[in-house]
Amino acid sequence: MADPASYRPKDVPPLPGVYRFFDVDDRVLYVGKALSLKSRLSNYFQGNLPERTFRMVHEAVRVDWTIVNSEVEALQLEFSWIKQFNPPFNVQFRDDKSYPYLAISLRDQFPRVFITRQQKRQGIIYFGPFTQTWALRNTFDVVLRVFPVRSCSDGTFERARKSRRQCLLGDIGKCAAPCVDWISQEDHRLLAERLISFMGAGVGDIVPTLEKEMVTASAQEDYERAAKIRDQIDSMKRARESSEATLPESFTADVISIYRDGMHAAASIFIIRGGAIKGSRSWLLDPKQGLEGEDEVTSLLSTIYGAGPSSDIPKEIVINVLPEGQSAVEAWLSEKRGSNVELKIPRRGEKVEVLETVTRNARYALIQYVNKKSADSAFSGKALEEIQKALDLKDPPLRIECFDISNISGTSVVASMVVFEDGKAKKSDYRRFIIDTTTAWDDTRAIHQVIARRIKRLQEEKSVDLDEVQVTGGRSKKFSYPPQLIVVDGGAPQVSAAARALEELGSSGIALCGLAKRMEEVWLPGDGTPLILPRTSEGLYLLQRIRDEAHRFAITFHRSRRSKLMLDSLLDEIPNLGQVRRSALLERFGSVAAIRRASAEEIAAVPGIGESTASIVVSHLSRERDPSFDAFTGEILDGS
Repeated sequence: MADPASYRPKDVPPLPGVYRFFDVDDRVLYVGKALSLKSRLSNYFQGNLPERTFRMVHEAVRVDWTIVNSEVEALQLEFSWIKQFNPPFNVQFRDDKSYPYLAISLRDQFPRVFITRQQKRQGIIYFGPFTQTWALRNTFDVVLRVFPVRSCSDGTFERARKSRRQCLLGDIGKCAAPCVDWISQEDHRLLAERLISFMGAGVGDIVPTLEKEMVTASAQEDYERAAKIRDQIDSMKRARESSEATLPESFTADVISIYRDGMHAAASIFIIRGGAIKGSRSWLLDPKQGLEGEDEVTSLLSTIYGAGPSSDIPKEIVINVLPEGQSAVEAWLSEKRGSNVELKIPRRGEKVEVLETVTRNARYALIQYVNKKSADSAFSGKALEEIQKALDLKDPPLRIECFDISNISGTSVVASMVVFEDGKAKKSDYRRFIIDTTTAWDDTRAIHQVIARRIKRLQEEKSVDLDEVQVTGGRSKKFSYPPQLIVVDGGAPQVSAAARALEELGSSGIALCGLAKRMEEVWLPGDGTPLILPRTSEGLYLLQRIRDEAHRFAITFHRSRRSKLMLDSLLDEIPNLGQVRRSALLERFGSVAAIRRASAEEIAAVPGIGESTASIVVSHLSRERDPSFDAFTGEILDGS
């Protein structure tokens, strides 16, 4: 690694410009822009640099810069160089998949409509992208029936011209068959242009266009085609009537959202034209790329609009996070489009609702990517190796057990144990514990108790299973498998309590660590200083996933137990209502809130509940107007 002092530049001008860091092979490592090159570049040669910035500066051997006249020019040059050099330390969003488009080729003598996933090329008009292939196939089928433009390959088309025999699509009415002169070249091109107008129209223009096509077909006495178009119009009208939410036709914008979870991020876009969602797309951010503090929003906008045609840029872009240099980005987009472009965060109305939907799309794109990644044995193996190295373990921890405590003010204290084997959740081995609060009334005592109970059960089952295996040749019970690593949710106090439980039971050989939420520090027994794993570490991300899963499992159990206790305590207060009658009431009505809404006659109709008991129940519940609660979440509800 190079010493940054050896190539630190001097006499850097305090002017706007773009700079590049190069490595020993003269490869561009990073491209950045600045209003003041002198101020920005000096920051890279200070102490206490963040991890990725430190690595980039030490891999580089030189830096150069180019002076420009304004921040907008710097932005344009930065985007151009990022696209040209693909620097490894710049934030880059990559498409999470290749989306299909409906394409119409006007450069051919006889225009052709087809489905493609290839990059956009000149002479071809694209509609989409379509997130669901089946939706595109349905659209394609409707398009060919209403506008029978040729869709065959050039080879098939030439063979049909030579044989003077149309293909099957011509026979079934999905092609006008220009190959056998059923339609002239001029009329076929006109048909393709009408198809382009149809696909580019907003929601309000689609039905009138189809109605005109139906009238034309009827005038030409093509009644079969007119009837088909009539059926398509009816289907579109029914679909519109059944839609719960429609956007106004004046709504034309791109709606963009970035969703972040830990070190991963995803972005999604809805392309809305004339109140219709013409397409959507998602991108994923590589967590190992980009320097700390780099503006991800500007990089995303460059990815979306940098290489596309100016016609793809709308006058309004709705977004959930504004870029740092908003005015410069708007100026760059406006110059590229040829008219003003505005970036804004909506505050109310349908734009907020659409933005929330886009955010959900980005979230699920990230979840899908993370789940796919976690299922990849290569990534799981790398994560386990990183954990082994960080915790100085003899072998990779193939079985990891994580424990979490859940309680509110020391009531209904429960614990969870989740199990990950080979980096993947093994839900059949999950366990839940009810903590004895007479000996454990805080997190540290609860952790000590649950770890002790787990180890005792391990030792008991292991000794019993050894005898059974020797005598019967059977298999060990799931709970008797020892973990290679125990993780507790918490910092030094929780780790110390767990270590004490392991030592008391002679199991101090099992590796142990804690993961604290505040700074995601990894705590080891007897160590007063936590480990700080890199934010891009697959090992850290796996520990976070395990800890979050244990927390989720504990919270779910705690809510259900708290709800049951609240139900029992509320019904216990009613005189003459024993366990059998309480169970009968709950089975009939489902909740205390439902019982409270019921009349005395309805309550008396429950088997085992007479009129006198029903009147007592009604009187008690009407007098006790304490807030109700959600039986599933345990949430206190307004009793009014």
